[in-house]
Amino acid sequence: MQATPRTPEDSDGPDAPDSTPLKRAISPRLLALFIVGDILGTGIYATTGKVAGKVGGALWVPFAIGFVVALLTAASYAELVGKYPKAAGAALYTQRAFRMPFLTFIVAFMVMCSGLASASAAARAFGGDYLREFVDVPPTLVAILFIVLLALLNLRGVSESVKTNVVLTVVEVTGLLVIIGIGVYAVLSGNGEPARLTEFHAADGGTGYALLTSVLGATALGFFAFVGFEDSVNMAEETQNPSRTFPRALFLGVAVTGTLYVLVALVSSLLVDHRKLEASSGPLLEVVKAGGVAFPPELFALIALFAVSNSALINLMMASRLCYGMANEGILPGAVGKVLPARRTPVVGIVFVSLLAIGLVSTGEIEGLGDTTAFLLLCVFTVVNVAVLVLRRDRVGHAHFRTPTALPVLGAVTALILASPLADRAADVYIRAGVLVLIGVALWAVNRFAMRAARER
Repeated sequence: MQATPRTPEDSDGPDAPDSTPLKRAISPRLLALFIVGDILGTGIYATTGKVAGKVGGALWVPFAIGFVVALLTAASYAELVGKYPKAAGAALYTQRAFRMPFLTFIVAFMVMCSGLASASAAARAFGGDYLREFVDVPPTLVAILFIVLLALLNLRGVSESVKTNVVLTVVEVTGLLVIIGIGVYAVLSGNGEPARLTEFHAADGGTGYALLTSVLGATALGFFAFVGFEDSVNMAEETQNPSRTFPRALFLGVAVTGTLYVLVALVSSLLVDHRKLEASSGPLLEVVKAGGVAFPPELFALIALFAVSNSALINLMMASRLCYGMANEGILPGAVGKVLPARRTPVVGIVFVSLLAIGLVSTGEIEGLGDTTAFLLLCVFTVVNVAVLVLRRDRVGHAHFRTPTALPVLGAVTALILASPLADRAADVYIRAGVLVLIGVALWAVNRFAMRAARER
């Protein structure tokens, strides 16, 4: 991994790190904290049990593999954000590399839909076993009301949303540290079943190919816990010295969260049988109850509720802003970019993504929604890893991080494998993702027709 030096024939241009009207207020430390907060959340709190159901006691293996896959793709993002420090992410890189507006739109819309699926999984998790520690109400109704409340917070303003996000990030990190602390106590006390850590379970009880697809399926679902780092590149124009800062912060953020996830997975499998974890929509709560530590389950349930709320809030904010941005660029109908005058928030975008999220929570469960998130982003990551290779021919006028060629190649291959049917994914995931993309294509077509009619008039 190395920096590409600046040469005399290179010149400053719109991609230079200092060419932005936005204030560069995010320091390297704040950026690293933002990335950690963006990744942590629903994935580890809600889907750990479902991952265990696919792979068995060796729960840590899918998270370890997912960690490696995330690092490979993070290396591609680190090169691209350093090369093009602009707040557009995968859509910008796709357009730069392939010059195909429709492909760029599909990538941008898939990123947006992944945020909706993630927020919907969080809403489902909110209405599950964690909430049942306090009250027993229909989970679908809770999930819908949860989406509505987050939409109202989003409408209130970005300042309120970001301040809420900071508090919730601290809370969710605390929850994971509690789980790890319980695991340390259990090991020192001689509790738990270490033999479970090497037990693999195939869905049909077979071996060989069945076991391979089970591990791949568990890894694909577990990868849901790592999504979020790709959103951080949208902060490039507000980060101090992004070409230098982003690679370090990105790798640090993925490394910290990956380490936490593997440790939490080890503790979970050590203390709780994979079948019990699979049956719970609040798997880490089962770990707390089995840990032999006098930690109030209700307090941990409250921490978990804060954690999944944070994930949902971040993703709904991201999705609504992407809609707003695409409308302003003339990719989606202009009405989607309408702003609420009093609060200056993208009201139509927020309402649109909230309605889609309500549709998702009404028709999907945590596992299916989490897998839909991972599938959509794995498709995007495949494109991004190819784009970084294509864009090697495009020189820019500033030094930037350059990843070894082997890493984006491996990143593209691993992302493609995890997005393929080899990953033992339920059919409803493909159907749900397809419907979401078709909605985007329909909006794109309506917008193209309206713009053509306007030009003719």
